[in-house]
Amino acid sequence: MSDAAGHAYLVVPDDGPGHGVLVLHSWWGLTPAVKEVVEALADAGYTALAPDLLDGARPADGDEARDVLAASDPNETAALVLSSIVALRAHSADPDGPVAVVGFSMGASWALWAATRQPDSVDAVVAYYGVQNIDFDALSAPVLGHFAETDPLVTDDDLVEMQAHLLLLDKHVEVHHYPGTGHWFAESGAGDHHDPEAAALAWERTLEFLAAHTR
Repeated sequence: MSDAAGHAYLVVPDDGPGHGVLVLHSWWGLTPAVKEVVEALADAGYTALAPDLLDGARPADGDEARDVLAASDPNETAALVLSSIVALRAHSADPDGPVAVVGFSMGASWALWAATRQPDSVDAVVAYYGVQNIDFDALSAPVLGHFAETDPLVTDDDLVEMQAHLLLLDKHVEVHHYPGTGHWFAESGAGDHHDPEAAALAWERTLEFLAAHTR
């Protein structure tokens, strides 16, 4: 079952509701590639929901994407992320239980934020080429990170700092690097940035991680 009503895309497995997984997209918006991720999660048995964090915008290039983000209200986006967790729970196997969050680029940053802001609501985080520099003390969910070899948007210093912070706090964190890749390597609609082989490996690891860390 799928529902594209409003500004979100929801898919429930044919066999009935599964564990909830919130999908947070990159600055390209709620694209067909994001919907493919939602559908693939449902095929794996999860109830998946991707809210539209850009309110319908579909930037054509990086400059337009920066303009869209600059014009957006981060407080409204934060509220949307948290309310989407509530909406997802209502369609999942356990309406009172936590959900996992899979985020891409800016969506990964929001995923890490949400898991720290509401630790009881998130039981696993998968971050594709996105970082955060917040205080992770409240974070309880394990974190899986997928990162490119060459990435001007996520520097080595950014990643090392976040990973060190998580490890110093004794958080569960797994990080994988993908040789020969750049930012957006896992998004099929990202043109030359997309690396199908690396994306497939990252997806395999994502499903293994979700299976191991969600109830």
